[in-house]
Amino acid sequence: MSIVICNARIINPAEFLDKKGSLQISDDGILEHLWFADSADLPSDVMLSDHEVIDFSDGIVASGLFDMHCHFREPGFEYKETIETGARSALAGGFTGVALMPNTEPPIDNAAVVAFIRERAASLPIDIEVIGAITVGRKGERIAPYGELAAAGVKALSDDGAAVMNSRVMRLAFEYASQFNLLLIQHCEDTALSFGGVMNESLYASLLGLRGIPSISESIVLSRDLSLLRYLLENKQGAMPYLPRYHVAHISVKEAVDLVRAAKQEGLPVTAEVTPHHFTLTDKDVFESGYDGNMRMNPPLRSERDREAVLAAIADGTIDVIATDHAPHACHEKDCGISQAAFGIVGLETSVGLTFTTLVHTNRISAYRAIEMLSTNPRRVMNLPPIRFEVGKPLNATLIAPDLEWTVDTSHLASKSRNSPFHNYTLRGKSVGIIHKGKVILPQPML
Repeated sequence: MSIVICNARIINPAEFLDKKGSLQISDDGILEHLWFADSADLPSDVMLSDHEVIDFSDGIVASGLFDMHCHFREPGFEYKETIETGARSALAGGFTGVALMPNTEPPIDNAAVVAFIRERAASLPIDIEVIGAITVGRKGERIAPYGELAAAGVKALSDDGAAVMNSRVMRLAFEYASQFNLLLIQHCEDTALSFGGVMNESLYASLLGLRGIPSISESIVLSRDLSLLRYLLENKQGAMPYLPRYHVAHISVKEAVDLVRAAKQEGLPVTAEVTPHHFTLTDKDVFESGYDGNMRMNPPLRSERDREAVLAAIADGTIDVIATDHAPHACHEKDCGISQAAFGIVGLETSVGLTFTTLVHTNRISAYRAIEMLSTNPRRVMNLPPIRFEVGKPLNATLIAPDLEWTVDTSHLASKSRNSPFHNYTLRGKSVGIIHKGKVILPQPML
């Protein structure tokens, strides 16, 4: 039976689309009709009994969301998350696609591990892209076999969880990645400055008696990388068949934001992402949490000054992407006090709610801009095909109820892990379904 979703706000920034309209979708996810009118103007045959009609007048049908920064922990750490449970969490959060970081065991530094992940993901109802390691074993010493990884379908490289600290290795990474049109994603952290740190270096860290992670540990690595990129473009571009591309993971400090803004104005091929927790929380929240292990993440929650800089960069386009850095951990790794807790939080299921609550409903950005950052831009940055809403073709869409108020209950998360600082937060805005890969997954009350 076909489903007709009526009166929705239809948003697909890849097609510059933002209109009220209605869609008819077959039970195997094909877009059969698309009208930019309300249900009263639909052809009479749409109202026949063989169609399930849903009034979604307060909702958004958006191009399917894509999270380009996730950790599904498989292989090696399946007690935290698996590819299957991670995909379940992505679906619950409204994501029709994700990209997986390579800090697994073994790391994703060769085609065999890529093939393993693709085989595990083949039957899942979301798209899974694989990010390869920049260096062998993520040790920062010698570059991984980029040609082999590219041939296996990898489109981006990262040593996420650690920066490539050796400048010569990073230069080689730029040069060789450009041979295969691979994006480099850098976790900007000078570990000589951040070593042993628990939270942002600030008055709050001092009051808690915790070792701080200085903001310069992020910006100093970014500054070096931009200098390398600038040098190569000025002196070696003729030897590089593709333009080297550089992406800043989970940007969190004002100085880094300023560097990215200046680099873009200069014309450097640079993009950046931010997480919902970094544009929502600060180190004051860490202080007020009472040593909660769920407040430990890397980069740490920064100052209000940094958060305001991030918010301004979201609004003016300096930051391209919202990504969750979904990082599941077992309970014993987080329920132990912040100084002993593992870095990271789960984020797939709260991303839409935090984006709409913190950004859209405060008029920081429009809903259109939010979808651009959650759907269109991550695909563009990853060099993936854009989503098109084409009649007769499979639909890739996320249904969002932007005004739906709900309370986060970590015991009900679809992820295998529960490590979120947002337990009991009331959010406004939620994904309520997806249509992708021949499946129409909507909550029963809508059907």
